[in-house]
Amino acid sequence: MFEEQIIRTIVDLGMIVIALGGGGIPVIARDAFTVDGCEAVIDKDRASALLASGLGVDLFIISTDAEQVYVDFKKPSQRGIRHATADEMQAHLDAGQFPPGSMGPKVQSALRFLRAGGTKVIITSYEHLTDALDDKAGTHITPSALCPANTAGSTAPTSTQQKFSHVIESQQFTVPP
Repeated sequence: MFEEQIIRTIVDLGMIVIALGGGGIPVIARDAFTVDGCEAVIDKDRASALLASGLGVDLFIISTDAEQVYVDFKKPSQRGIRHATADEMQAHLDAGQFPPGSMGPKVQSALRFLRAGGTKVIITSYEHLTDALDDKAGTHITPSALCPANTAGSTAPTSTQQKFSHVIESQQFTVPP
């Protein structure tokens, strides 16, 4: 992917990259020199997971409007998930806990990233992002038997003071006045 090479170069230069923001024209490659436009929805969660995997980052952060992922969402038995393995999240997904149009695509994208060798995923709101990086907020998902070992041998950071490679995907972003 040509765009991935450009993004990797910019990241390697220490610059912040904003990518996959939507607005592009979906196309299908017919051959090496021909693309045709098509009707499609580009899912930013999935596209971001693919980019994070392609760049080989340690930590994939999905910013959403909830502080963490919940099971039994909006029911009296609702409870947040602070730490889980990919296997545990897959079991919740299979049980219908994360519907499409809600947390479903985010959890599926997290699992794809981990299965591709990622080290850790955090799902949280931008208001809780700093605390999530310090393991005080958010849902932290780590590999399990479903996921191959990370061949890079790196571990996710435990403090905002540590340097790490990451991708942040955000469905919403509001700049305060």
